[in-house]
Amino acid sequence: MSTPESAASAATAAHPRFAEALGELGLADVLPLVRRFPEATRTAQEAAAAIDCELSQICKSLIFAAWGSPLLERSRELGGGVPVLVLMDGASRVDVELVRRELGAEKVTRAKADVVRATTGYAIGGIPPFGHVTRTRVLADRSLLDHDTVWAAAGTPYAVFPMDPKSLIAHAGAALVDVRESAR
Repeated sequence: MSTPESAASAATAAHPRFAEALGELGLADVLPLVRRFPEATRTAQEAAAAIDCELSQICKSLIFAAWGSPLLERSRELGGGVPVLVLMDGASRVDVELVRRELGAEKVTRAKADVVRATTGYAIGGIPPFGHVTRTRVLADRSLLDHDTVWAAAGTPYAVFPMDPKSLIAHAGAALVDVRESAR
């Protein structure tokens, strides 16, 4: 049973901006589910080990930069490319060529750390799937739907939250796509 103290500590486990975003999205009931770890979980492997879940149950939030896409506002270019958020399961890698095709872009690369921070308001390793400082085009790989629950960063490398993937994708405003790198 949740006590006021445990609810308050859960609220502080999430980044304040992310906790506020949860409230604005009508997801305040997620706050008590946020888990904080004493050690940072900056990688999907570290997060899966801390949570004791499958690696593919981790939802990675990755920022890419796209150039020359008719689907993206050029006025939003930071550092030469338009930021795009890709949500991917923790066991998989993003195929940048598939992202490029999905966006109809000339070029797509991983965004630099300063662009990631300017776009999301969060540091790499703690980026949640929503609650960012800017609105960004979001692509979610279909592989996230392979699980009943996925875990995503709650705005810091020390905190994660669980959510069913369909809700997570909907709240992120993501387009469901296939951008996972195929096994070789």
